[in-house]
Amino acid sequence: MAKNRADGSGKLLDALRVPEGPVDLGAYDPRATTGFEGTKDDGKVALEALGDEVSDWQERLFAEGRKGGNRSVLLVLQGMDTSGKGGVIRHGAGLMDPQGLRITSFKAPTPAERRRGFLWRVRQALPEPGMIGIFDRSHYEDVLIARVRNLVAPPVWNRRYEQINEFEAELADSGVTILKCFLHISEDQQKERLAARLDDPTKHWKYNPGDIDERELWPAYVQAYQAALEKCNGPAAPWYVIPSDRKWYRNWAVTTLLLETLRDLDPQWPAADFDVETEKTRLATT
Repeated sequence: MAKNRADGSGKLLDALRVPEGPVDLGAYDPRATTGFEGTKDDGKVALEALGDEVSDWQERLFAEGRKGGNRSVLLVLQGMDTSGKGGVIRHGAGLMDPQGLRITSFKAPTPAERRRGFLWRVRQALPEPGMIGIFDRSHYEDVLIARVRNLVAPPVWNRRYEQINEFEAELADSGVTILKCFLHISEDQQKERLAARLDDPTKHWKYNPGDIDERELWPAYVQAYQAALEKCNGPAAPWYVIPSDRKWYRNWAVTTLLLETLRDLDPQWPAADFDVETEKTRLATT
């Protein structure tokens, strides 16, 4: 069963956080189940068990934002193709109230978006106070695929690391808590998932022939991710590596990190801005 509770074993936020300094993804086991002891079935039950509490904290944050609070949460999901960004959203975000969520899936930028700078469209999608925003891909694409595919010159994407750090520090100062999760899968696991899509007609819609082209660039993507995790890992917005070969663990882990983040924020129910007893009396007379 889950170990990361108030039992002296610490938080999953601590266990999965990327230490500052050089990053070697080869040192991270994508099949690990850090912070959890149990089977796949146990994991699915544990995920469902998080629902009531994460929903309660979400509602508190939402209420706080509607009564003048300025805090919000931004969950950033990055990972190789098939790493499970959509699965995390379905299984984790599915436990919460949709009215308190803003989910954005970033595709290739349009010509108009490119003319405005790489952070412009990201700013348009930021969560408002009281909201939980979820990014399926993010501003990090501009130091990942842009770097690997040579979409911009090296001096351009090299400058973006510091621009991202400044941007995320600005968000933190304005009340946005950033939770950045890299969904770490193995090359073999990706191959299995792509093969499963080809073998199942109900999953053909999810298959993109371009995924094979990107797969051939796996070593270059690993280098690009390592650079992003190393260069953009400050205290305002640290990275977390989520072992993702086991889908059930990935879903539980990201949801647990979000729950722990909400607990740390500790939003409180706003006090009434009216006299409660007077309103009870008025209601009783109607």
